[in-house]
Amino acid sequence: MERDGEQLSARPALETEGLRFLHVTVGSLLATYGWYIVFSCIVLYVLFQKLSTRLRALRQRQLDRAAAPVEPDVVVKRQEALAAARLKMQEELNAQVEKHKEKLRQLEEERRRQKIEMWDSMQEGKSYKGSARKPQEDDSPGPSTSAAVPKRKPDRKPLRGGGYNPLSGDGGTCSWRPGRRGPPSGG
Repeated sequence: MERDGEQLSARPALETEGLRFLHVTVGSLLATYGWYIVFSCIVLYVLFQKLSTRLRALRQRQLDRAAAPVEPDVVVKRQEALAAARLKMQEELNAQVEKHKEKLRQLEEERRRQKIEMWDSMQEGKSYKGSARKPQEDDSPGPSTSAAVPKRKPDRKPLRGGGYNPLSGDGGTCSWRPGRRGPPSGG
């Protein structure tokens, strides 16, 4: 029986301690942020009122549109306009496809012509790469081998000096050598 009395007396003490903690926490929260909470509640109330009137008006408009009788001639005109727009876009697409096919056909013809020229130049004993890059003109009286060799421009400077060879290991300013492979030796 004494235990039951202890549990009953302990229970109200825990409840009052919890209520006291809640009172202190909520009180300090309201003391710190009370005005902010009041103003934010007012702003939320005003926003809710404005949005609710707009939503009611929007629903009313949707109901009015749904209840309005649909005129068949308006629907037919709308469908005809849609079909005309689709037909126009399809014609434009077909024109683009034809242009693309023609361009591909011309490129294929050009490649075929270049292959024939390369084969002919190989049969004559010429380099086919030089003639593929620059098509030969038919104005020249005969095939000349000097036209296939491109001439260097004299005003160009070489990138490096003539005696430089990076693989020789001498003459360079860099003398880096890899470090020793073993652990560092200390004394």
